[in-house]
Amino acid sequence: MTARRTGSAAPAIPADDRQPTPYERLKQAIVTGELAPGQQLVETVLAQWCQVSRTPVREALTRLEQDGLVLRTDRGLVVRERSPEEILDIYETRIVLEATAARVAATRRSAIDVITLRRIADGLERLDTVNENAMAGANRDFHRALWRATHNESLIDLLTRLDLHLARYPATTLSQPGRWAEANAEHRAILDAIEAQDLGLAADLASGHFAKARDLRLELWADSQG
Repeated sequence: MTARRTGSAAPAIPADDRQPTPYERLKQAIVTGELAPGQQLVETVLAQWCQVSRTPVREALTRLEQDGLVLRTDRGLVVRERSPEEILDIYETRIVLEATAARVAATRRSAIDVITLRRIADGLERLDTVNENAMAGANRDFHRALWRATHNESLIDLLTRLDLHLARYPATTLSQPGRWAEANAEHRAILDAIEAQDLGLAADLASGHFAKARDLRLELWADSQG
């Protein structure tokens, strides 16, 4: 016999009011530099900081280690260091994957995918370039929409993980003189090739787009080191 329900169901908590999990909070702290590169990660200290027990912090650190954001050393777990070698590693891999994404998107994209990408591209050209964070976020929206146009979950997952590593380098290449307009023109060209289902051109344009970003990123690193 089924029990009778009485009263009204409790209202759902809006997603925006949800408290971040220890994993989300620690990941954000690493990406923003609040937890500095090379910093030792002590479970008891982090548990107090997150106001949770050690178990969810331990689980969060395991996930962050799998993400490659923290490393296990003879001092225990530490935040992964930043380096020009890592920049090269990230971009060399991303160039290949982004070219693949553009090629696959040219094959599988739907009409809605193209409309979405064009809407985002239009918004990029109207964006106020004073706010570097807004520029970086809007640019990321375009590329994530392109990933979704592949309809390939494995590829999207790999690119999302790479993007997470790149987010640890806070300066944006898009703030360099002339790069914003140039990047937007490159976005348009990639999108045109995807819409035309020109697989080879889409891949070549995406590869060139990220090769330029790699070179600018390395210049920013060199400047930051004095």
